[in-house]
Amino acid sequence: MARSRTHAFALPAALLLGLYLVVLLAPLALAWAQGLPARHWRDELSSALALLAFSGVLVEFLLSGRFRTISGQIGIDATMRVHQLMARAFTVFILLHPFLYVTPFMNRPLPWDETARYTLGLTPTTFLTGAIAWIALMVMVVFAIFREQRSGSYEGWRAAHGFAAVVVAGFGAHHTLEAGRYSAHPWLWWFWILLLAVAAATLIWVYLVKPLLQLRQPFAVRSVEPLGQRIWELSIAPEQRPLDFAAGQFVWLNVGHSPFSLAENPFSIASAPADGDHLAFVIKEAGDFTSRIGGVQPGTRCYLDGPHGHLTIPGSEVPGIALIAGGVGIAPVLSILRQLHHERDERPIVLLYGNRVREQIVYADELHDMQNDLNLQVENALAEPPPDWHGHRGVIDADLLRTILDRPDAKAWRYIICGPQPMIEGVEKTLLSFGVSSGNVISEQFYYD
Repeated sequence: MARSRTHAFALPAALLLGLYLVVLLAPLALAWAQGLPARHWRDELSSALALLAFSGVLVEFLLSGRFRTISGQIGIDATMRVHQLMARAFTVFILLHPFLYVTPFMNRPLPWDETARYTLGLTPTTFLTGAIAWIALMVMVVFAIFREQRSGSYEGWRAAHGFAAVVVAGFGAHHTLEAGRYSAHPWLWWFWILLLAVAAATLIWVYLVKPLLQLRQPFAVRSVEPLGQRIWELSIAPEQRPLDFAAGQFVWLNVGHSPFSLAENPFSIASAPADGDHLAFVIKEAGDFTSRIGGVQPGTRCYLDGPHGHLTIPGSEVPGIALIAGGVGIAPVLSILRQLHHERDERPIVLLYGNRVREQIVYADELHDMQNDLNLQVENALAEPPPDWHGHRGVIDADLLRTILDRPDAKAWRYIICGPQPMIEGVEKTLLSFGVSSGNVISEQFYYD
């Protein structure tokens, strides 16, 4: 799907891909350049998989660091999806690595085998560090895949995930540098040291430098108000400097905890940049933090990591805008509409807003009033409508999209989608079947399994 640009500097997708492939394949090139005698093909395949995997594992630290330079153009959801999928591929590589070898294991090379062609020089220590890294990686990835099926807090899982990643990198580095046939060469040795330094710098940035910077830019809760059925508006204001963001973006929000805490959750900003310094969020009671949102007191200290995201207002070359929201997915859509309202945008705008019941519709009066100032059409849909409901009945599906978006220039419009995963996938599939270019469809998806 398309990615809208924001004010933050971001590397182009093609350049990111090129740099990623260079770093990923560099160990293979440096190993090949050593000109060592070839071993059995299974030995060489095992070493190649290990070199690729360890390089990729270290790059994973960068992918998970929420760097806008990396995710600004491709989207942080796409960045995290690459992080997920590549971690699984590298895990398969590492899983196969010890079982592919046909060369025997020995504590030290044979005196006449200076290139370690006929033996694997594993000491008890390097065998142990390799085994620890191997097991830690398997456990880490399996727990990540099935995280949603497990009980326990997100903060606890995140801490365990980070600790396991450090174990994999640390013990894997010892195994690679001490036992690797190719990694003993200075070129490759220094390459690993450089990647390890980058991974360590990422950890320092995420867990030390960034929280220290957040301490300098605290926010405080201004109000917590009920909006609908188990839905609240949390409004916060800066104590120092306001947040510079684009309408439609989101932040990781930490309410009532130290910035060094892992207790943060991603929420889209519902207010517009033109609304002033305060930020508003639409939050539904669902998890550990959100189930207690109604009890948050005004004045509670908050910290933000952001802004992130690409659900932003398209340029003037786009003839019309369709905003498709499900549930609390209305938050970034509200931010966009409010900014368009401030700017007196004259383009045709359609809002399709789906909920389960009427009590979940938020800001109904504001959306109604916006239609007086904008060329805006608001269409509500309820999956479980009451008998007196006069809006659309059912979910946002192909029939509803076809009815509302039957316009001559509809294929050139920009479609911004936010809501539950099944809704996003269904709407995207329908729009593409209507002939809308994927470049005109924008969404953010953070749940994949």
